[in-house]
Amino acid sequence: MKDEIIKWIKDYFNENGKGCKAIIGISGGTDSSVTAKLLVEALGKENVIGVLMPCGIQHDIDVSLALVKLLDIKYHIINIEEPVGALREIIGKEFDKDPNSVDAYKTNTPARIRMTTLYGICALYGGRVANTCNLSEDWIGYSTKFGDAAGDFSPISDLTKTEVRELGRELGLPSLFVEKTPEDGMSGKSDEEKLGFTYEVLDRYIRTGECDDPKIKERIDHLHKINLHKIEPMKAYRRK
Repeated sequence: MKDEIIKWIKDYFNENGKGCKAIIGISGGTDSSVTAKLLVEALGKENVIGVLMPCGIQHDIDVSLALVKLLDIKYHIINIEEPVGALREIIGKEFDKDPNSVDAYKTNTPARIRMTTLYGICALYGGRVANTCNLSEDWIGYSTKFGDAAGDFSPISDLTKTEVRELGRELGLPSLFVEKTPEDGMSGKSDEEKLGFTYEVLDRYIRTGECDDPKIKERIDHLHKINLHKIEPMKAYRRK
C-alpha cells in the first residue's frame, strides 16, 4: 500500500507543482504523522515543511516535536491563540455575546484559522497543502469544512483509521505516533468518546456494511447523510 501512495504523491507533484514544497500541519496524531512520513518518502525531507499550531498550551505538543525531529524536517511553530482570541473579541462585540457559547463556532473557528495559517505559509514557500483526513472521519463528517477538511491533495482520504494505522506500521513509524488516541485537542475527550462508537466499529461498517448495534448503525448513517456536503463539490446553479 505504501508504495502505491508514495508513487501517487510523486505523480501529483510532477503534474501540479514540480519543485514545490509540501506543507503539512503536524498535530502529533496518527493521520498527520503517517501523511508526513509518506511525504518524506515521496519528496525527500528537504521538500516537506511541518507546521505546529497550538492554541495556547497544547498538552501533547511534545509528540508533534518528536515527529518532526524523527523525520528531520524543517518546521515552524505558529501559536494561533492570539488570532483566535482577536476574532472572538471582534465578533463578540458585534453580537454582544461570547461566540464560544456556540459549539459550532468554538469547535470550527480554530480549525479554519489553522488552515488559513497553512495557506499563508504555503504562499511564502510556494507549496501545496496536504490534507490529512482519513476515510473514517470523512464518512461521518468528523472534520471542519474549510478547516482540516481542506487542502490541495489528500494521500490518505481513501483509507479508514484502521488502515492508516496499518500503513503507519508498514512505514516503520514508532507506536507513539501510530497508536496515539485520536482527540481534537480542545474538548478534553477522545474522538471515540465524542462519537459514541469506536473506529473499529465504524471501519468495519464502512468496509463490510456490518454493524451489530442497530442504534450505532443508525447514528453512523445519519452522520454520513447530513455531512456529505463537507466532501462533495459545492452545489452551484448551472444555466440551462
